[in-house]
Amino acid sequence: MVIAIKFFDCFAGIGGFRSGLEKAGGFKCVGYCEIDKYAVSAYRAMYDTEGEDFYSDITKIDTGSLRDFDLLVGGFPCQPFSLAGKRLSFNDERGNMFFELARILEAKRPRYFIFENVPGLLSAQKGYCFAKILDTLSELGYSICWRVLNSADFGVAQSRKRVYIVGFFGGTGGQFCPSPIEILAFGTQHEKNLRLLINGSQGKRVYAADGNAVTQCSSSSGGRTGLYFIDQNPDPSITEVARCITARQDNGVTNHKGEHSAVLVEEPRPILNPFKEHTRQHGRRIKEADEPMFTITVTDRHGIVHNGRIRRLMPIECWRLQGFTDEQFRKVEALGMSDAQLYKQAGNAVTTNVIEAIGKRLKIFDEKVRENGG
Repeated sequence: MVIAIKFFDCFAGIGGFRSGLEKAGGFKCVGYCEIDKYAVSAYRAMYDTEGEDFYSDITKIDTGSLRDFDLLVGGFPCQPFSLAGKRLSFNDERGNMFFELARILEAKRPRYFIFENVPGLLSAQKGYCFAKILDTLSELGYSICWRVLNSADFGVAQSRKRVYIVGFFGGTGGQFCPSPIEILAFGTQHEKNLRLLINGSQGKRVYAADGNAVTQCSSSSGGRTGLYFIDQNPDPSITEVARCITARQDNGVTNHKGEHSAVLVEEPRPILNPFKEHTRQHGRRIKEADEPMFTITVTDRHGIVHNGRIRRLMPIECWRLQGFTDEQFRKVEALGMSDAQLYKQAGNAVTTNVIEAIGKRLKIFDEKVRENGG
């Protein structure tokens, strides 16, 4: 008989953890906690929460009234640790929300936990904060592992690095002592190999389009693997459709200005805050066409540059970049939720694809534990 792993969803937001675990299968939510009223409305529209416990304020949870569960999940507030903020860490009231998770762990002793936060947590206060977190969890009797994972490696077109902390209560004695490191043992993402198609000197070699680009130097033109005919006239004409190619190739001398103008073939490229030229994320505002979208945040807005035109991402696209389905988005949109709230909810969410992958590994780990009497 398959035993469902019961979980409690803290700092639930719009349910990134829940969606991921439901996609993994074999998990059942028994309760959730979220203080933002708009996120709560969205959560209830997206999931069947009938019969589940609900708490609006984690600091007011009476642990004696909590039903039992096997897994505690939560992405505790990241602003106190983010490189984009003031990094007040535990001096920020939101930074102390981790200790509310620890309070619940101490009272309920669930078999597992999965927590998520920004990578800046690792270096906050020169590592003191993360060391304090690990010490606290260890003192509660949990075996712990952690790893920084990028959402772009899990099937979404968004570069979103987050630290995931997984814990297992037990396994400290006897012949079978499993380590939760198995749950985060994902393979390393390797760069694509460079594949040479046509040999030659630097700047003239041709490489396969599905590999890395040739190293750029002063004598090479462009970052792709093909050659382009560029209009040499002053104020060159760039068109979306190539002009008729003729035998005469001496534009600039004849009166046929722009006769052999280049075609602008530009793939859509991610852009951060389309209408704010000076905003950067990790020092960049525009990425290459084959790179994932900038990290979806609460404060930033994202867009696409295509053929010289810029548009911002629609809310539904931001939700897709977090792994939510269009059906889920439409349920929340139907509530009359503003675009501002829809953007905020996507930015605050954990990527569902990453949680799905972790959940699948946790199930395998749990089956092993149960088979060995754990």
